[in-house]
Formats: sequence, C-alpha cells, structure tokens
Amino acid sequence: MEYDPAARSHLLDFQRFVKGLYAGSGSFKRPDAQAFGFGIEEEYFLADARTKRAAFETPDHLFTHANVATEGRIAREFLQNQVEVATPPYATMAEARAELSYIRSVLATMAAEHGLAILACGTHPTARWRHAVQSEKERYDEVMNDLQMIGQRNMLCGMHVHVEVPDPDRRVDIMSRIMPYLPLMLALSTSSPFWQSHHTGLKGYRLAAYDELPRTGLPELFRTAQEFDAYVAALVRSGVMEDSSYLWWMIRPSVKYPTLELRAPDCCTRLDDAVAIAALYRALVRHLYFHRERNGDLDVVDRAIAVENKWRAQRYGVGGTFVSRDGAVTVGDLLDEVIAMTTEDVEILGCSSEIAHCRTIAAEGTSADAQIAVFESNVPKQGVEAALTAVAEWIADNTLKF
Repeated sequence: MEYDPAARSHLLDFQRFVKGLYAGSGSFKRPDAQAFGFGIEEEYFLADARTKRAAFETPDHLFTHANVATEGRIAREFLQNQVEVATPPYATMAEARAELSYIRSVLATMAAEHGLAILACGTHPTARWRHAVQSEKERYDEVMNDLQMIGQRNMLCGMHVHVEVPDPDRRVDIMSRIMPYLPLMLALSTSSPFWQSHHTGLKGYRLAAYDELPRTGLPELFRTAQEFDAYVAALVRSGVMEDSSYLWWMIRPSVKYPTLELRAPDCCTRLDDAVAIAALYRALVRHLYFHRERNGDLDVVDRAIAVENKWRAQRYGVGGTFVSRDGAVTVGDLLDEVIAMTTEDVEILGCSSEIAHCRTIAAEGTSADAQIAVFESNVPKQGVEAALTAVAEWIADNTLKF
C-alpha cells in the first residue's frame, strides 16, 4: 500500500481546523459552548497481515511514525497487540467520519509496511490471552501490578465517545439519567462473539471479560457531582487509585476534558456503525441536558433493570429484548422511542442520516451477527480453524470499507 496524497492533504486541512479548537494540551474547548462538541476513540487489534492471527509483540517505530504522521492521533494501548486512536473534538458527524476514515487508512498503510493488519472488533477471534505482552508505560506497569492475570486477559477493544457538557458539574446527573439507554448502545455495537477460538454464544463477549476488572459495569446512582467526588476522594485517600481515570465504568465523567465519556460499546468493525452510535449518544446527552425532568426519578429498581439489560445486550445484541417495568421491549422499539424523544436534538445537531443508520443496524445486525454468519457458513466445509480465519479476514476487510 502507498500513501494517498489526497489523504495527506486532507490531514493538513484537519490540522488547521484543530488549531482553532485546542487552547493547549489536554483541552477540549469549542467556540460555541452549546455545540456539544464530541470526539471518538477507537481501539484496534494488530494482526499478521497474511494469517490475521494476533501479533503479540509489535515494533515501537510503527507507533512512533504513525503518531507523527497523524499529529498525535495514534498510540499504543495496554497490550502490544492493541492500538488506540483518538480524534480531536468536532462539531459535525461528517468531520468525525472523515477523520476516522483517514486515521484507519494511514494506520493500515503503515501497519502493512510491517506485515501487519488492523482489525476493528471487540475481541480477536483466535487470540490467546496467555501470549499477551504488556506495552511499556509507567501507568500500565501500575495497572498490571494491581490486576495481575486479569490485566493480561484484557485483550479487548472498545469505542469511547466523549461529548462536551456545557456545565461540567452536571455530568454526574446526566450519567445517572442516561443509564437505561446504555444497554442499547452496547447492543448496537456488538462485535465480540468469539474468544480464544471459541464461539461464545454471546454477541458481545467483551464486557463479560472486562467485568473481571474492578470498577466496571454500570456506575452507582450518583445524584450530584458532590456525591461522585466523595466516592472518588475515598478511593484516592485509601490508596486504591490516583484519580477517577481508574474508574472503568460503561460511562464516566472524563478527568482530562469537560465531557461525559461513553465506554460501553465494542469497537465497531464498520465505520458507519461507529459514527451512528456516537451520534445517538451525542443526541441523548444533549436531550438530557435540556430536559432535566427526563429520568429524574430513577431509583434502584431502574438501575437493577439496566444491569439486567446490559447482560441481554451482551447475550443477544440487537436480536433480543430488554426488560422494562411494563414488560419486554425489542431493541428496535427502544431505539424508536429514543429517536422520537431526541428528534429536536438530532435536527439541531444535524445527524439525521447517522441516526437513521442506527435503525439499519437494528434491522440488519451488527458486526457480531456478520461474523457469526461467516463462521457458520465456513465451518461445515472447512472446519473451525479455517472458519475463524475467515472471520478475521472479514473483520480486516470491513475495517477499511468506508
């Protein structure tokens, strides 16, 4: 593969745009405080380009060169067979989509020069956690020392969406009120049906494995920033963690930015799916910001229902039903309810086409559904190993289809 000059020019345009957004290192500032600016982080697997098997030890200069080429968008993740990419903050979904397509393309090009490919999915179909090698970084050393074997098992890739909240003190309130919709975000993103060469029977195994870590899953029903801060302070004073970045819930207030960070989704193989889910989340954050009465009366029963629905999203993806106080509701019906509720927000944010694609995911299936179909069509004639290789090849191909 060769670099695309048009893509290089495209990056330079983005660099000039980003200079107007960043006021300094670690900032997340928008010219319009009501714009609900957002950014997307994705984690991919690095695999042998020929066999698509996970590459457990990867060269430092790949990351160094990729990071320079993309102005700091690409970095190592916790394990060496993972890579993290991050966009700057944007105001439109089209900008974010163009940015991610560029990042995926550049990273794939540079990885290919080292005989590697990138796979966007929640779990690699055949990777064995016992072969995992930790990346070198002081924070990662501390985390691995704390987590021990559980850290080595963390061969999992997710998508994180940051949405700016105009009043950062209200992030905790929104975090609690958005809880019933987090399983929907997970269901739409599922891309992890395989684990260590096994068909798990789940559409989203990633969070089943991730929940081995402490401080994961759904947050408690914190009502105010003060309650949340008191919890964080207790853990910090007790030597459990340095700051709230060690809270690995499905959603959390960001430490670095004035954003509410969605962490529930699997990394989406198809870029359109990723952008659509980000748009849905962004619209929900905006809606809940301006409608403080929405879900204002959530209680422990509602949180317990959300916990159950998290499991149902992991197990069934978009093909299942969710629990509600009035009885079972399909994923599609809950999505329709959310879309109807956020109609005004979607119009203001200009993301109607992305929201429409959420309906396509619900109707036609996620990456997990496609992976399972590839697996099941290949098993009878080729056997399990070849079928899993076909799955990995499908993931690699579709990671780069824009």
